[in-house]
Amino acid sequence: MGIGTNIHPQAIVSQEAKLGAGVQIGAYAVVNAGVELGEGCVLHEHAVVRGPSKLGANNVVHPFCVIGGDPQDYTFRGERVELQVGNANIFREHVTISRGTVKGGGVTRIGNDNFFLAYSHVGHDCQIGNNTLFVNGATLAGHVTVEDYATIGFQSPVHQFCRIGRYAYVGASTVITQDVPPFSRVVTERKTKSYGVNTIGLERKGFSSERLKILHRAFRLLLRSKMNTTQALAEMRKTFADSEDVKELVRFIEAAERGIVK
Repeated sequence: MGIGTNIHPQAIVSQEAKLGAGVQIGAYAVVNAGVELGEGCVLHEHAVVRGPSKLGANNVVHPFCVIGGDPQDYTFRGERVELQVGNANIFREHVTISRGTVKGGGVTRIGNDNFFLAYSHVGHDCQIGNNTLFVNGATLAGHVTVEDYATIGFQSPVHQFCRIGRYAYVGASTVITQDVPPFSRVVTERKTKSYGVNTIGLERKGFSSERLKILHRAFRLLLRSKMNTTQALAEMRKTFADSEDVKELVRFIEAAERGIVK
């Protein structure tokens, strides 16, 4: 047990758990064997962390979360599978994060500085980057990849094996069954479609007006020209050869196995 650790007498903490310095654990919280909590982690009352799970420093787990629960998969038979979490993530009330499965590589991974609002869910074998935002009820099926700075909106489910690109914004109640390109804004009205560049979100992340102007031009080719996707990508490669953002966008689309939202 680390220096300065404070465990409420009504918490249940396995003697096999490893606790870093300054860990705080509230009443009725449960920490199972095989769990590692990095220094400065806070578990509020009624929070549950199951193992094998490793959490880095300064993660905050609010009441009634289940972090590192068994994968919700019919084929799971109690194999040793893991959850790996980085630093400074916030898990609000009733968030559920599943460990991996053997067939999916055995590990669910979450990076740093992510914010999971109440009732959001990360399924088995998902790979989450850094600085993402999961709004209330955002739900990932298994094997989903969410890249850095992406936002998953309120009550938005993401189909298994889909990818959400960097800085993408998925609006509320949007059903995602295909890959969402980086920098884009995808919102369901009558049907799920892309509305182009996530302008406000990218401005808040420090994108210059010149970068945004180039992305707007690239998305016009992709979404509003009479070109098909292959033709649009060829034109984007030629017209914006010096833009690293457009190169990333092109690479993402070319790697899409389920198609993209357009």
